[in-house]
Amino acid sequence: MALTPCCLTMSKWHVDRNFYTFVLTYRGAYTIDTPEAQFAEAVFEDESFPRAVNDYDTLSRYVEEHFDERLSASTFDTLYDAYDERYGN
Repeated sequence: MALTPCCLTMSKWHVDRNFYTFVLTYRGAYTIDTPEAQFAEAVFEDESFPRAVNDYDTLSRYVEEHFDERLSASTFDTLYDAYDERYGN
């Protein structure tokens, strides 16, 4: 039985990560005063946030239509750009 190298397993795991999971990495990782941490906290608390969606347009529309002062469109754009750069979705 062949063993799968850890790096291959981790690469597969990273490919499967969605935007919601990516955003949660900012939750508690930085001071709550950063826009990214506030956005992450808001997403975590929002039970209707589309957690399985990775599509920019769908997520952007959700952020624009659901009022929460912590869900800033500019912060969303910054986070989505970082997500897209890292995972290439």
